Amino acid sequence: MNYELKGWTPVSDRLYVKVTSDFDSTGYMQPRAILWPDGRNFSIEEIRAFRPAGGDRSLDCYTVVIHGKERRLFFERTTDRSAGRLGRWFVNPDSQTGSQL
Repeated sequence: MNYELKGWTPVSDRLYVKVTSDFDSTGYMQPRAILWPDGRNFSIEEIRAFRPAGGDRSLDCYTVVIHGKERRLFFERTTDRSAGRLGRWFVNPDSQTGSQL
């Protein structure tokens, strides 16, 4: 199933990951690296695109380049912003060649 066209990803198809990111001087969030659950670290070489991806689901989709290949990285915004929590990052393992970046 092509979730990118639908603009959302079912929760069961999400692999939540740790992402190192920066905020530039204008407030835009820039992901820099993905830490895979097994400890591997993947540097993001380039951000090719950004788009909202979920209407009421409050998702953002980043098209990033890792090891020379385009990948999709999603940011799920939280509705509860208490304690400084903005949201969390995830990838769709199937779209990342079987859980491999």
